[in-house]
Amino acid sequence: MNRTVLAIDIGSTKIAAIIADIDEDNNIKITGAGFSKAQGLKKGSITNIELASKSIKHALNDAKRVAGTELSSAIVSISGAYTKSLNSSGIVNIPNKEISTKEINRVMHTSLYNANIPNEYEVLHTLPYNFKVDDQDFIEDPAGMNASRLEVETHIITTQKSNLNNLRKAVKAAGVEVENIILGGYASAIAVLNEDERELGVALVDMGGSTSNIVIHSGNAVRFNDFLGVGSNHITNDLSMALHTPLEAANTVKITYGSLNEPTNDLIELPVIGDEEASHEVSLDVVHNVIYARVEETLMIIAQSIEKSGLKNHIGAGVVLTGGFTKMEGIRDLAVAIFDNVPVRLAKPMELDGLFDTLRDPSYSTAIGLVKYAAGNFAPYEIDVNKQMRHRNEIQEQTKPIDLSDTSEIPVADVADDNRVDIKNELASLPSKNEKKSDEAGTMSKIWNWATQLF
Repeated sequence: MNRTVLAIDIGSTKIAAIIADIDEDNNIKITGAGFSKAQGLKKGSITNIELASKSIKHALNDAKRVAGTELSSAIVSISGAYTKSLNSSGIVNIPNKEISTKEINRVMHTSLYNANIPNEYEVLHTLPYNFKVDDQDFIEDPAGMNASRLEVETHIITTQKSNLNNLRKAVKAAGVEVENIILGGYASAIAVLNEDERELGVALVDMGGSTSNIVIHSGNAVRFNDFLGVGSNHITNDLSMALHTPLEAANTVKITYGSLNEPTNDLIELPVIGDEEASHEVSLDVVHNVIYARVEETLMIIAQSIEKSGLKNHIGAGVVLTGGFTKMEGIRDLAVAIFDNVPVRLAKPMELDGLFDTLRDPSYSTAIGLVKYAAGNFAPYEIDVNKQMRHRNEIQEQTKPIDLSDTSEIPVADVADDNRVDIKNELASLPSKNEKKSDEAGTMSKIWNWATQLF
């Protein structure tokens, strides 16, 4: 069944809306795209719902015009700002001795229930990084295996409820409902990382205009994520202050002369802040020093975050950099030096059918990742912001909302707060009626055989 999806990347400096067709085999074809300057946002979070919705609507209308189609819901990205992450675990018994999607759903909801999540936070993603079947660790996919017990360890990403609600309001005011919300760094990882990098372990850093998002994959699973409130706009601000020139002129200097390679002593003429008619000359050597200092500091903060994760020894594939910031000439060589000579790759979104030239830019990695997520390119299993378990190559029917009137379908996460108990584990450990009858019949048969032999 063919589907048409709308993805909206709400970035710190721009809004990107992409419309794509997805066929039965989950092949993607981009049919429309629209862009607008981000307003009403600061460091990736909404600060003015009205301005933000206008920016979203502008990008959305352009995308609809190009694609020639109307859509009522969208997959939306959310910044890593105000997110918190924690690890949790869950364990369930397997009554039928065979693990199905239902048991995986159950054990993941158990880990979510066991997590200590503050009241003001809401779960964005529950991502498993270790399935354990009986005593066997690191099972890639437990589905179909025979076992008496299933365990899981999960990485849970949460964000403030107010942050989510403001995002939903802004998108709804633009004329569409929010179907799903995806962490920006997670979406970027989907767009640019290959299977080898995920398996070997890799740190993905999406360096944007005002923010940088870090996601570390290890063993084909997300193990760590972090957010830094630094981006390429900080270079513009630094240049404006150091060169005493307006922000617009400073941004032009950054784009035209921004490089981390050896500078020249050439002079350029720039306007002066507060006096449009006056100008002064500045050496490109000064421009280089300002840019170099800011980029070096940014990369050092990123290196510290990777060190803080405790997973530095698990990133065999090194570091992958994407986002608009990475277009700075010479950034890869500087990154290699700061990251202790680990491999560093500059990444663009993977090629898709109908991909516009504009979208091949690294600054659109998150937007492309959202489209790929809609086509099933995500973690093998996860619980999304709607509390539904997703798994690869499904069309989102597999895990219908739990029927609370049917106690056999209640995951631990949905039990009332007061006097909560692990109902699933209790139920799983009890024999069924058929099992009881079978046991009783077997006992009576043994007694009868013993009696006939005795007499």
